[in-house]
Amino acid sequence: MTAIGRRPPARPRDAASLVLLRGQGEGAEVLMGRRARQHRFLPDVYVFPGGRLDPADRRLVPLRALAPAVAARLARHCLPARATALAAAAVRETFEETGLILGEFDAGGLRPDLGALDYLARAITPSASPIRFHARFFLAAAEAAGGNLRDSNELIDLRWFAIGAALRLPLADVTEFLLHELERRLANGGAGAETPLWSYRGGVARVRRDR
Repeated sequence: MTAIGRRPPARPRDAASLVLLRGQGEGAEVLMGRRARQHRFLPDVYVFPGGRLDPADRRLVPLRALAPAVAARLARHCLPARATALAAAAVRETFEETGLILGEFDAGGLRPDLGALDYLARAITPSASPIRFHARFFLAAAEAAGGNLRDSNELIDLRWFAIGAALRLPLADVTEFLLHELERRLANGGAGAETPLWSYRGGVARVRRDR
């Protein structure tokens, strides 16, 4: 504990999530599910599939590598090996939580298709939180995913929501921000030359845009 009797902030753990997008423009939909009430982190709210980085994610052999532009944006704050592992984690977690897979399985296990991913944003949870994550949010077209959608122990009530409808769900503030960020990107033709960072200072959320 510190001299004033408070514990230092928990160190954020690396995590990754995947926003699957179906359709374009005003009719675009995103895949979201509700976290069960027994979860310690973000219980009973709707989220995108994802979770923390696992050491095994570093050993996954991609079917395709990250697109150069996506890798370059990740490299602004992340070493290449970690960037690849985070992208793989987003694909793995999505498969485990939803049954949908970007990539394929062979004798060596999961081979994630990282070439199907774009990079949407990153976020760091507040320093006052006992559970903290430095999350990277990836984006992919629903058409890139195979498999059969199903609920899991992590996410229930998995459904495709129009973005406007998703914004009326019980959400964490960062998820609301991500939905608005996706709306902004779709309005600009889908391109993303910058990567917003959602973080907190003095308990107040703030956004910084990295170019």
